Amino acid sequence: MAKSPAQIVKDKFGDKQKLVDAVKQFVNEDLWVGRENKDKGLARVSNAKLLRLLETFTAVQSKWGTRSKLIDAVVDAAGRAKDAGYRAGLESWPVPRLYDTYKSLTAKKAEKPAKKRQSLPPPAAKKAAAPKKPATKKGAAPKKAPKKGAAPKR
Repeated sequence: MAKSPAQIVKDKFGDKQKLVDAVKQFVNEDLWVGRENKDKGLARVSNAKLLRLLETFTAVQSKWGTRSKLIDAVVDAAGRAKDAGYRAGLESWPVPRLYDTYKSLTAKKAEKPAKKRQSLPPPAAKKAAAPKKPATKKGAAPKKAPKKGAAPKR
């Protein structure tokens, strides 16, 4: 059975405050979009969300380093490198949304060539034509069904 987020936090960090401190390491201009509630802060965010944030920020920082490089990767994966409006829209997105978009775009590109290869039938030799059935006789037409109101013949 899978562990709950609270159990994972206790196993890896000891308590929630250490997890919050680990996520706060990524709160800088390079990765973070400052949208959290200043009154509540990260301490009131659920354990599951904090774990996902930590995983996402760690992956993004190790692969790209900054949000701007991640945005470049998303734009390239979407094939819209020349679209300044698209890039400007992505600038307001938070890192988890950008990372999920990047993963889905790269997964779609990976699926497309695989589908094309599978859909093409392998070249096969032509089959011999099946023998033709003899023509049926064009004798009498089939009998029609009696009308609804008609009485049966005696």
